[in-house]
Amino acid sequence: MCNIDGFMPISKLDSKILILGSMPGDVSLQKHQYYGHQRNAFWPIMSSLFNQGIELKEYKLRTLLLVENKVAVWDVLQSCYRSGSLDSAIRMDSIKVNDFYRFFLTHKDIAKVCFNGAKAEAIYLKFVLPDVKEKFSYLQYVRLPSTSPAHAAITLKDKTLAWQKEIKNGVDKHEDSEGKGC
Repeated sequence: MCNIDGFMPISKLDSKILILGSMPGDVSLQKHQYYGHQRNAFWPIMSSLFNQGIELKEYKLRTLLLVENKVAVWDVLQSCYRSGSLDSAIRMDSIKVNDFYRFFLTHKDIAKVCFNGAKAEAIYLKFVLPDVKEKFSYLQYVRLPSTSPAHAAITLKDKTLAWQKEIKNGVDKHEDSEGKGC
């Protein structure tokens, strides 16, 4: 079991949706990339939503696709002890959460937080929400099916539809309400 540190967020100040995982897996940590495992469905889903299904191979282009579409990505945890990549292996007595209070202060356009799976949601609700719920009560929260290859009970098509409803449609809806949409 070792101590692992997460990544800085992928974001711009005008991001409207924040996608939260729990902590990058071993492959992601080795590559220094969010959702770096080749079988993780995250990047194929994002390509489907924002890039007409054309998969981008370069990580820099993938992150650019997100920020251009006003989507931010981060993890709930800044650090923890974990053996392997599974969320179930996180030692809960070792966790340190990221500073969401500061993040939401500087990213004032975030309106929705989407959890990439149940563990990210559970940790956030227990350790982060009590500190941010009063000041940032306008935030909407939704748990989406995990994109992890370990979560294979749902097909890629069904995952994509669930993500589209909350991410792509959520960004479009938010822009329309500001008069910026099509």
